[in-house]
Amino acid sequence: MAVSIRFVVKRLLLLIPVLFGVATIVFSILHLSPGDPAIIIAGKNASAEKIAEIRRSLGLDDPIYVQYARFMIDSAQFRFGRSFKVEAGLTVREILRIKLPITLELAVYGQIAGIALGIPAGILSAVKQDTLTDHLTRVGALSGISVPIFWSGPLLILVFAVWFSVLPTSGRIAIDYRVPAVTNMITVDTLLFALGRTLENGFDTDHFAAFGSAVRHLILPAGVIGIYSMALISRMMRSSMLEVIRQDYIRTARAKGQGAKITLMKHGFRNALIPVVTVIGIQFGTLLGGAVLTETVFGIGGIGRLLVEAVQVSDYPVVQGTVLAFAVLFTLVNLFVDMTYSYLDPRIEQ
Repeated sequence: MAVSIRFVVKRLLLLIPVLFGVATIVFSILHLSPGDPAIIIAGKNASAEKIAEIRRSLGLDDPIYVQYARFMIDSAQFRFGRSFKVEAGLTVREILRIKLPITLELAVYGQIAGIALGIPAGILSAVKQDTLTDHLTRVGALSGISVPIFWSGPLLILVFAVWFSVLPTSGRIAIDYRVPAVTNMITVDTLLFALGRTLENGFDTDHFAAFGSAVRHLILPAGVIGIYSMALISRMMRSSMLEVIRQDYIRTARAKGQGAKITLMKHGFRNALIPVVTVIGIQFGTLLGGAVLTETVFGIGGIGRLLVEAVQVSDYPVVQGTVLAFAVLFTLVNLFVDMTYSYLDPRIEQ
């Protein structure tokens, strides 16, 4: 059953108050926290007149309600001005256009790895309940949740980059390659570049060398994120599948002579996915916000690291724009989760 347009429009309208609340909270936290952007821009040794001039040019000397109204109007148009410090001179839109796809690409590949490993592991663990396979899977999931990224990242670098020298330690692509930035997602851009060269000159494996380098550079950081994601997904999949296989309709299908594998995959898997989809949606937002550790460990200059630097120097435009961009992405992911619910169980739409 297809998801109705009315259902999608209703969910989109509900996102408006959510984004309004996020914008209000971001504005309040930034203006209540210590630190003055004017002093940071002017420097510690600047005169009071210079600082006052900068505050006036930035509109920071206006009453708080005037600043709030201006901020909300600009937010509705997704205009946040220019960076004060971390990327001085660049507009926030330009910064997000360059940096956000880097973090988004990392989160997407990490989540794909987590889903590809976690769902089969959870199903296998449920089917083989209380066996050695189940115990090993559960221990692996618990380890994945418990091990922090700042420890697992260097460990994977030590094993795969230092000891075996099969993967690079940091960065997004080898310095030998220069690929035009189209989407700022390195794997997409290198693939587009390779396909373009192939259409012009015919197929040659050398055309895909940059793409191969980009993929190799993403394996470790995406793997670190994927391990954590896989752990939660597999545990939720196991619990959900165990609950489903005890339902009466599963017993009825088995009593009619239907094979165990067909029964589970045809009747049980779809219903067991509903709570797992919730975890996947929530995790994706968490991966976006928590990518700063992975980006730091692997030397990837994404929006996560930039956000931390902007908070440290009170770069209001960058912080506000980045947080709201994350909020928009997270709400869109929640919309996709709701649509998936409706597809998996049409009764939810009603």
